[in-house]
Amino acid sequence: MASHAFLLAAPTSANSSAPPAATRPCLPSFSFTQIQIADVLKELQNLDPYKSAGLDNLDPLFLKLSAAIVATPITSLFNLSFVSSEIPKDWKAAAVIPLFKGGDTLDPNCYRPISILPCLSKVFKSQVTDHLESHRTFSAVQSGFEAGHGCTSATLKVLNDIITAIDKRQYCAAVFIDLAKAFNTVNHHILIGRLSSLGFSNDCLAWFTNYFADRVQCAKPEGMLSGPLAVSMGVPQGSILGQTLFSVYINDVAFAAGDSLIHLYADDTILYTSGPSLNTVLSNLQTSFNAIQQTLLPWPPTALKR
Repeated sequence: MASHAFLLAAPTSANSSAPPAATRPCLPSFSFTQIQIADVLKELQNLDPYKSAGLDNLDPLFLKLSAAIVATPITSLFNLSFVSSEIPKDWKAAAVIPLFKGGDTLDPNCYRPISILPCLSKVFKSQVTDHLESHRTFSAVQSGFEAGHGCTSATLKVLNDIITAIDKRQYCAAVFIDLAKAFNTVNHHILIGRLSSLGFSNDCLAWFTNYFADRVQCAKPEGMLSGPLAVSMGVPQGSILGQTLFSVYINDVAFAAGDSLIHLYADDTILYTSGPSLNTVLSNLQTSFNAIQQTLLPWPPTALKR
């Protein structure tokens, strides 16, 4: 089980180089700003005391109870990380708990890896995520991990488009795409490139490069702990920053749809189109799907499910 969790993040020839760049609108540049003590204090006070501690064994309850005292030095530590573009190595170590999804209990593929991160790391990542959210780097067709959006809003949007096409007596067809092991196969080099294309400053890129460097994780099934193994790919599943970075990573898919419509919910994608004839619809859909496959080259071919 321990080795399986890390094999998921092993580099492959299919994801060693960046895919063709998608056409995107110009965005303003982005740089980190100073984190405020009040924001960190609020974050500490809102910690769930019943959450598990990370590998550093720093209990969330301790930070919650001492929030008024430790908020100032913790804020200084966070801001120093921005200035130096370095993150403490202890914050890069995760315990991975295999969550059973159903099926054969002896099959490692039937488990979803959930990362348990150090508490201070989670507080810091929440602040970083707030910075990223303020930049609004995500496509309007992404409903995953977005406040005010969910499965219902995504379904209603797609359903409305299909009904509109039917009312116009048009043909409509769709391709449903599921990316296997999506979070575990994010290529860090390509992600840094996509952050750069979104206008992130050199200081920000240096910080994220350090964020991905020297990461380790230990499998923790049923209370047992494996030895640490290096993580060269992927973003933590269960981490708010990991979810946001995954959205950035897959964001280019929306720009590759061409004449077809597309909607994303995290790593689940529906590509659909309508037209006056079935041949036209299928031709447009195939063209768009081919373009999306090029955008999704970081994933191995077996990761694409139609």
